[in-house]
Amino acid sequence: MKFNTTIPENLKLAFEIELKKYRQHLKLGNHKDAWYHLERSHIIGQSYPIEHTYSHWLMLKFGFRQNDIKEVFGQIIRLLVGGWKSFIDHVPLGNTGGADVPPLQKMPIPKDIQNLLEAQ
Repeated sequence: MKFNTTIPENLKLAFEIELKKYRQHLKLGNHKDAWYHLERSHIIGQSYPIEHTYSHWLMLKFGFRQNDIKEVFGQIIRLLVGGWKSFIDHVPLGNTGGADVPPLQKMPIPKDIQNLLEAQ
């Protein structure tokens, strides 16, 4: 069994870039674009417990900002189980992390992110 603990540098950089874009759009009130970059950060970091959990934490906060009860509830559940599933490398790759998709559903990975993941 493979245990994931530390995100590789190239993925960490991409993860941080997506979070920076998330924060920029959020500050401007562009919630749709902010969410898009938050989902991308989730895809990049979902195999690593710290980044995976942090993405869900930000999604929870976003849900509260939007008064979206479904998102808040969905993120609480994901926060309880997401990190340990990353640690044991048992995540549905490509899943965008929002409450609008089943938590165990694999999804297509955007080509640019796929290229980053394959560079490992």
